[in-house]
Amino acid sequence: MFLTVLGNGAGGPFHGRHYTAQVLQVDNQFFLIDCGEGTQMQIFKYRVKADRFRHIFISHLHGDHVCGLIGLLTSWCLKKRSETLHIYAPTGVQELVATTARICGIKFPYTIEFVEVDAAVHQKIFENSKVEVWTIPLNHRAPTSGWLFREKQRQPNILKSKIDQYDIHYRYIPGIKAGDDFVLPNGDVIPNAELTSPALPPRSYAFCSDTAPSDAVVEAVRGVDLLYHEATFTEDHTEEATISFHSTAAQAAGIARRAGVGHLLIGHPRQDWRTDETDLI
Repeated sequence: MFLTVLGNGAGGPFHGRHYTAQVLQVDNQFFLIDCGEGTQMQIFKYRVKADRFRHIFISHLHGDHVCGLIGLLTSWCLKKRSETLHIYAPTGVQELVATTARICGIKFPYTIEFVEVDAAVHQKIFENSKVEVWTIPLNHRAPTSGWLFREKQRQPNILKSKIDQYDIHYRYIPGIKAGDDFVLPNGDVIPNAELTSPALPPRSYAFCSDTAPSDAVVEAVRGVDLLYHEATFTEDHTEEATISFHSTAAQAAGIARRAGVGHLLIGHPRQDWRTDETDLI
């Protein structure tokens, strides 16, 4: 797994801080998580292979998490995209895309399949040979879902030195990786354990933005390797965080500690927009 944070700002366009968007790479697959305004510019900046996106996960319909989606979808129109795109989100994203396309006269040359998720439950909503994705119920002002990505156990690695030593033909390699022993021409059996090394343990990543502190989050992300949890406010703004259904940095740390996660990544800070003359100089 490799995570690229394209943006982590909240509520306003602040210098040097873009709206929420992340790209998670699992082997040669790329998953886009949220798509705030300016996401395409960050994709260009970080040279993300956006044409490989087949799955987009939108946490909720607040503008700082979804207002870059239409621009990305229409850019693929210009590129004559043909691959099917899957968009997972709580209720409303399909209507948003359809209404904008109708008003703006957008004709998509590719198929968009919308998967409406129940933001109130923790359930598996996607799975392939590499990874499975689960919803995480978040506690926000609008229906909001976090996303939990879990790698599947990889097959063991076959040792190149053993391939050379026993002159193993490539047609036997899939079977050995699946657990087979290798039989030499003279009938001797080379045990699988001698031919392979264990694969790395599967990794996991949880995305939780936006949300007030939640016991449901603790249970859903328990033991993950990396947790991204919003931290819109500092502790001296706890009351404001409570009113707006957001979290403080200390609360995010508390969630991570209770869940026993490996690492915590915080983001989504809010800054006040100032327009006095000093700022304009």
